[in-house]
Amino acid sequence: MSVAPWSFSKVKAFQQCPKQFYHEKILKQYPFKESEATLYGTAFHEAAEEYIRDGGELDPRFNYAKGMLDALNAKKGEKLCEIKMGLTKDLEACSFFDGNVWFRGIADLVILNREENLAWVIDYKTGKSARYADKGQLELMALATFKHYPEVETVRAGLLFVVSNDLIRDRYTTEDEERLWAKWLDNYNDMETAFENDTWNPNPSGLCKAWCPVLECPHNGKN
Repeated sequence: MSVAPWSFSKVKAFQQCPKQFYHEKILKQYPFKESEATLYGTAFHEAAEEYIRDGGELDPRFNYAKGMLDALNAKKGEKLCEIKMGLTKDLEACSFFDGNVWFRGIADLVILNREENLAWVIDYKTGKSARYADKGQLELMALATFKHYPEVETVRAGLLFVVSNDLIRDRYTTEDEERLWAKWLDNYNDMETAFENDTWNPNPSGLCKAWCPVLECPHNGKN
């Protein structure tokens, strides 16, 4: 067993609570359960992919987001939907399911403008508010994009909160790679150290009372 391949969601789960991470992600004792919110998010992602990739009609449930999707579709460049990107431990591009894959990330939409050495990287969010938006996902998707499309020198990235009509933007260049990788390698190494030492300390929070499934933890509200 190992913490690799890792992803943005794995890092965030570990940082939220190492003990919950251990039981859910390492031992896989508590499989992920779909909720109404996650099902809605999946449906939106599928509808947006089909709308931009195939040029068909948008699912009427999501007509409120049509203007936002049309604006993205109007940008110059090749539209790549739901792109699965893998990296090896040597930070070389590989397929998502490669035997040597070390990092995995999925970009909801990449707009590749080869003429300008530019890419737009967009992640759709169906939460009601952008208040707690985390740009870390954009950083990792930009880093993966630089490796998979080496002609790209600049990534303009955004978390598109379609319900609240908010776009949380950032911009990255190849000059940012060293700094950003240093940050994310530190985060990965924290997980790796916990794995090597078999140390998974709980991080009690307000989520323990009703939302955590790990009954082995003394902080679980059901105990």
